[in-house]
Amino acid sequence: MAPLVQSSQPWVEKYRPKQVKDVAQQDEVVRVLTNTLETSNCPHMLFYGPPGTGKTTTALAICRQLFGPELYKDRVLELNASDERGISVVRTKIKNFAAFAVASKPRQGSYPCPPFKVIILDEADSMTEDAQNALRRTMETYSKVTRFFFICNYISRIIEPLASRCAKFRFKPLSEDIMITRVQHICQEEGLALEPEALSTLSSISQGDLRRAITYLQSAARLFGSSITSKDLISVSGEVVNSFFAACRSGNFDLANKEVNNVIAEGYPVSQMFSQLFEIVVGADDVSDEQKARICRKLGEADKRLVDGSDEYLQLLDVASSTIRAICNMQEEFS
Repeated sequence: MAPLVQSSQPWVEKYRPKQVKDVAQQDEVVRVLTNTLETSNCPHMLFYGPPGTGKTTTALAICRQLFGPELYKDRVLELNASDERGISVVRTKIKNFAAFAVASKPRQGSYPCPPFKVIILDEADSMTEDAQNALRRTMETYSKVTRFFFICNYISRIIEPLASRCAKFRFKPLSEDIMITRVQHICQEEGLALEPEALSTLSSISQGDLRRAITYLQSAARLFGSSITSKDLISVSGEVVNSFFAACRSGNFDLANKEVNNVIAEGYPVSQMFSQLFEIVVGADDVSDEQKARICRKLGEADKRLVDGSDEYLQLLDVASSTIRAICNMQEEFS
């Protein structure tokens, strides 16, 4: 069957819940935040937990329900702290936005329109400690007119003075039942036929990350059309890693760099790529044990740096260059 004509809009955005009550399997978080919306008494907030469990969705939904479409652009600043995580960003962009007072607006329909702004800092655990310390002073100075929503995977990497000023919300990994229900809804809306075994496979390869599951599903629909099998999904999940490894084995750094740029541009999780690359390398029959050891050691080092907040692009590029050296240099030694 010919592939469906797909919209250019990512399904992750198309099917992102618009209201807090629609966020899946975070009952305690939803209950508390629903009360917050009713009173409009909104504290600084810290959302933490595994990727793809609804943290960013919840933060965006709160802002939409507080301000509505007319005030949203003026009242909400969204920043990805992994890209803009230095102290200069805190001193300029964040401080300038936080400093402006906003006029009090009467309630408009179902939107409370409270007299403050919101700054959403996604991947806040990637911010440097100096930037977090500077941010603490900004929070104290402008607390009457600005609220901060921090989103992170690792709460331990948020300094205590920041964390203690926030209401904390832990997001749990999504169960297989919840993921299957959401995926089935998308399949129905998009006219896809997914085999029962494929549903289980999708849940397994996405490891509780609903965002990843939806991305795999859309990629499979683009490549294989409306009827999708387990084999199709496995192919999609490993395609990027296989292309990356093939580019490294070619010995062409420019080709490997192109694959790295593609991974970053498409938003694939680099930490998961390292896990898949490890399995490919260990299972490769034409790679020597010494080559495998060198590559796996670099994967471990790069993964540790990611946990410590390093840039994904640089770490993936470092793995690429090390893999090229491990494979090509040793082949030259024995040729």
